[in-house]
Amino acid sequence: MAGGDCEWVMGRRGGKEKWTMVTSVGSRMWPSLISKAKDGGLDVIQTYVFWNLHEPQPGQYDFSGRRNIVRFIKEIQAQGLYASLRIGPYIESEWSYGGLPFWLHDVPGIVYRSDNEPFKVFKLRNEDSERDENLKDYMLHKGGQSYCHRARSTCTNIHSACMQIENEYQNVEQAFHERGPPYVRWAAEMAAVLQTGVPWTMCKQDDAPDPVVSALHHEQIDVNDTSQNIYQLYGENTRTRSPENIALPRCTIHCKEYHGGTNFGRSASAYVTRSCYDLAPLDEYGLIRQPKWGHLKELHAAIKLCSQTLLSGSLTTSSLGEHQEAFVFQGKSGECAAFLVNNDSRKDTAVTFQNLRYELPPQSISILSDCKNVAFNTAKASNKTVQLSS
Repeated sequence: MAGGDCEWVMGRRGGKEKWTMVTSVGSRMWPSLISKAKDGGLDVIQTYVFWNLHEPQPGQYDFSGRRNIVRFIKEIQAQGLYASLRIGPYIESEWSYGGLPFWLHDVPGIVYRSDNEPFKVFKLRNEDSERDENLKDYMLHKGGQSYCHRARSTCTNIHSACMQIENEYQNVEQAFHERGPPYVRWAAEMAAVLQTGVPWTMCKQDDAPDPVVSALHHEQIDVNDTSQNIYQLYGENTRTRSPENIALPRCTIHCKEYHGGTNFGRSASAYVTRSCYDLAPLDEYGLIRQPKWGHLKELHAAIKLCSQTLLSGSLTTSSLGEHQEAFVFQGKSGECAAFLVNNDSRKDTAVTFQNLRYELPPQSISILSDCKNVAFNTAKASNKTVQLSS
């Protein structure tokens, strides 16, 4: 299955604040995919939990095969990574019905994603208790490693799962009028009542009720989506993104579809022809796709060189030209990291930063992990040849 998100998030591990890279994968080839993701510099594997896969018929649950969440988390732990879960009830993911079971359509009086009793009753009684008992038995009592996906630095010292409830509901909340806000409160209460012992988050929900963490992107850091393809709507031509374009972040990177694949036919959402992410760093068959995989690996390594400075340092910005600017993180002990940005999409530009001269390619960012030496430039992929390797 293609879909999911990943991003750099701030958190605490081993008593120390760290930047960690989160990504999403899903396949029967889990061990190989997880290993290649780890080699590519990722720290966290994320997965959706598809209600329609786990309860294909009312009251009939399926956690076998590729639906075996516990086995998936065990494999992540075995390779020393962390796991993050996004459980819905609505997950989007360019997936049919956003992960909601189609049989809900036949429930009398139901209105999805609203303060609607039929919807709330089926969600609370028929799905969460069964699924979360499977998860709690392993993650909370057997040392399963996982990490907080959508939380900010408030989610620290996490050794079990951090789960996301709902997905980007604020984008449509007004359409439900007075039934929207009560649904948000109900979703948060439902998450808390489950007593999983782990933090819960909501994506893009500014007013997420306590104890759910409002999943906001860092105000000082503009997150750049690294979807491999741009959504292809009906009547549109396929458009793809180059490794240089994908690597163009603003201080951190928001990755999507690190592992490729295609949602065909009725498993794709209604507004796209099909969801195809097979130009991802790992393709549909689990093969490494160059230069994307290598280019992003170098980016991850450059970010990690200055991760402590990014976490603890203070941010200042300055202009380097009409379309050029510098983002500088300064630590209390003199540590320094800088991001030199060229927003001019047409030409190279020479800039002076701290009395040193730097050449910035068009539409690119140079990462100076020590405010002197260029560790990475988003526009300079080391391998221009498109390759697949095992």
